[in-house]
Amino acid sequence: MGKTKPTLGITMGDPMGVGAEILVGALADASAGILDRANVVIFGLADTLRPAAKRMGVTLDRPGVRIVDFPEHCMSADAGHEPSAAGGAASLAFCEAAIDAAIDHRVDAIVTAPISKTSWRLAGVTEWPGHTELLQERTGAPHVAMMFHSPKLRVTLASIHEPISALPSITSEQIERAITLSDRALREWWQMDSPRIGVAGLNPHAGENGHIGDEEARIIAPAIARCQARGIDASGPVPGDTIFLRALDGQFDLVVAMYHDQGLIPVKLLGWEEAVNVTLGLPILRTSPDHGTAFDIAGQGIARPGSMIAAMRLATELTDR
Repeated sequence: MGKTKPTLGITMGDPMGVGAEILVGALADASAGILDRANVVIFGLADTLRPAAKRMGVTLDRPGVRIVDFPEHCMSADAGHEPSAAGGAASLAFCEAAIDAAIDHRVDAIVTAPISKTSWRLAGVTEWPGHTELLQERTGAPHVAMMFHSPKLRVTLASIHEPISALPSITSEQIERAITLSDRALREWWQMDSPRIGVAGLNPHAGENGHIGDEEARIIAPAIARCQARGIDASGPVPGDTIFLRALDGQFDLVVAMYHDQGLIPVKLLGWEEAVNVTLGLPILRTSPDHGTAFDIAGQGIARPGSMIAAMRLATELTDR
């Protein structure tokens, strides 16, 4: 007998964003072969998904594809492509249903299309800033981290969605957790025997021996030392302006960045249509495209599905491991 295909639970994201377009575009891309590799359960609005599929010449009424519809969240056709309370409520409902399906083992992994954090706030959602925090609470995961995977670079963030003003309060424990979760993921999912992890500094020149800040010596270096004592091959702190070059040169299998833009700028520059967000530390597998709702181009049929294809492919590959 042939191997059973995994089932991906895919959320549509904000109905006023590009979620439906990139989701259908990914399934319609014959070269990607997503439906040859996996069955899919789509959590979203059938009235939005089916017209998008028709425009792209693909049918969703086929074996291996199921839509879990949320007609109670159906939105007006003339609603603008912008953040809204209705969009926030709908996208949250899609996410929560997909998480339930993963927890109950009705799907093997979830792939989340982009949501708008502004829409969630307009809908009164204040408990979770975004997907990552919702997933952590709903699954009871003690610690999580955002990892970004692309063919050229892997990056994990020590902090998540925090303002720059909060960075001086980053803790050694946060950094140690990011290194530990990254090491575990590389060993278990990417099957590396001894992954090499480079840890970025927070300040210019990694503090330059304390002349430009002391976080490297006071916070980052102790976290690295504790990880090394547990057998993790972690190095640093390395200046942020050179660590990614060293990773591209093959010296590191992954970089732990201190904050969002430090890690995301090189990832998106090097792999805009191939980068995937993977949440580390969860008891379920979740991937996501590495971009947002793109309200400014939504509904025009020009959103490119490359990152969604990559997210679906990676979810399929990781379920096999």
